[in-house]
Amino acid sequence: MSNVAQRSNRVLIVATIMLATFMVAIEATIVATAMPRIVGELGGFSYYSWVFSAFLLAQSTTTVIYGKLSDIFGRKPVLIGGILIFLVGSLLCGLAWSMMSLVLFRLLQGLGAGAIQPVTMTIIGDLFKLEERGRVQGAMATVWATSAVVGPLAGGIIVDNISWAWIFWINLPIGVISIIAFMVFLKEDVAHKQAKIDYLGSVLFSISIVALLVMLTETGASAWVLLSLFAVFVVTGLLFLAQEKRAPEPIISIPLWSRRLIATSNAATLLAGMALIGLSTILPLYVQGVLGRSPLVAGFTLTMLVVGWPLAVMLSSRFYKAFGIRRTLRVGSLMFPFGACFLLFLTPESSPVVAGAGSFFMGFGMGLISLTSIVLVQDSVEWSMRGSATASIIFARSLGNTLGATVLGAILNAGINHYASGAAAAGLHAALNQPTGLSTLAADPAIRAVFNAALHWSFWGVVVVAVLTFFTTWLIPVGPSQKREGAAVASEAASH
Repeated sequence: MSNVAQRSNRVLIVATIMLATFMVAIEATIVATAMPRIVGELGGFSYYSWVFSAFLLAQSTTTVIYGKLSDIFGRKPVLIGGILIFLVGSLLCGLAWSMMSLVLFRLLQGLGAGAIQPVTMTIIGDLFKLEERGRVQGAMATVWATSAVVGPLAGGIIVDNISWAWIFWINLPIGVISIIAFMVFLKEDVAHKQAKIDYLGSVLFSISIVALLVMLTETGASAWVLLSLFAVFVVTGLLFLAQEKRAPEPIISIPLWSRRLIATSNAATLLAGMALIGLSTILPLYVQGVLGRSPLVAGFTLTMLVVGWPLAVMLSSRFYKAFGIRRTLRVGSLMFPFGACFLLFLTPESSPVVAGAGSFFMGFGMGLISLTSIVLVQDSVEWSMRGSATASIIFARSLGNTLGATVLGAILNAGINHYASGAAAAGLHAALNQPTGLSTLAADPAIRAVFNAALHWSFWGVVVVAVLTFFTTWLIPVGPSQKREGAAVASEAASH
C-alpha cells in the first residue's frame, strides 16, 4: 500500500506534474510548426508523416505497459525512468542527420512519453479524493490548452531565430527540473513484492498494436501489405490473450478490462477520441477551403475546443454537487453530439463563429466525459490496479484518435470521389497537397461546392460517432458507492 497521499507535498507535486505534462503536450504542436524547415534541411519528405506516427505508435503501445509497471514498482521510479528515456530521445532528435534517423529517435522519444501521462494521472488519483480531483484536472487541462497556443508560436520563433534542434532540446532543462522535483517531493512507500514481469506479453502486445496502427495509418499501401499486417495483428493478438490468461502478473488483466465500468468507460473514451480527432483534422479544412478564411481564423475555431474542455473540467465539482455524478456524465455528454450537429449547418456563407460554437460544445462535452470516466475508473479499483486502469483510458483515447483520423479521412476521400469526376477529383487532391491549395479551392466556386459536399460526409461521420458516444455513456454504471461519493462532493465543496 502506498502512503503517497499522506507523505507528499501535494501542491509542489501537482506543479511538477504540470511541468512534465507541458513538456509532452507542447511537443506535438511545436514539432508540427518546425517540420517544413526540418524537411528542407534533412530531405526525405517521404518520411514526413512518420516523424509523427513513430512518436504516437511508441507512446500508444507503451501506455498500458507503463501503467502495469507503476502498479508493481510504484509511480516514482517508472515516471522518472520514462522522463529519462524521453530526454535521451529529445537530445538525439536534435542531433539527427537524416529523416530516417529522426524517425528512429522520435520512436525512442515516444517510448519515454508513454509513461508520463498515464502515470502522472495515476499519481493525481493517489493524492486526491474524487471530490478534489475536478480542480486538479482543471489545472491539468489548462496545460494542454496553453500548449496548443504556445507551441506554434514557440516553434516559429525557434526555427526563425535559432537552430531547429532546439525544438527538441528545449525539453532538456524542463525534464531535468521535473526529475529533481519528483525525487525531492514525491514520497511513496510501496510494498514491493516478487513480481514476474510479463515480458512475452509485452512483446506480443506491442507487435499486435503496432501492426494495427501501421495498417490504419498506411491505408495507401498495397493489398498484400495490409493483409499481412492484419494477419500479424490477429495472430499476435490471440497469442497475447492466451499469454495473459496464464501469466502470473499479466500486463493487461483480462478480468479488470472486462469489468463493466472499465469496459464501457474505455468504449466511450475511444468513440469520443474518434469524433474529436475528426473535428480537429476536418474543421480547419472547411474553414480555409470552403469558408475562405485564414489559417488564423481556422485555428480560432479549434481554440474554442481547448476553451470548452478545461472549462468543463474546472466546473465539474460544482456539477457533481448540484446534479450528482450520474446526471453530470449523462446530461453533460449530450453536449458532445449537440456540438457536432453544428457542423451539419455549415454552408459556404456561414460565419466561422458557427464552427467555433460547435468546437466549444464538443470540447465541453469531452471535458465532462473524460474527467468523469477517469475518476470513476480510478475509484473502482484498489491502489495496486489503479495504474493499469488509468492507462486503459489513455490507451483507448489514443486508439480512438488513430481510428478516427483513418476512418473520417477515408470518408472524406469517398465523398470527393463521389461528387467529383475523375479529373476533378485528381485536381482537388493535387490542390490539397499544395501549400496554398486551400485558398485556391475557396476561390473556385465549382471546386468549393464539391469540397463542401465531401466534407459534409465527414461531418455526418463525426455526428454519428458523437451520438454513439452519448449512448455509450449511458451504459457506464454509477452504483451506490459512486452516488455516495457524489454526495460527498457537495459537502466537500461547501467547505471550500
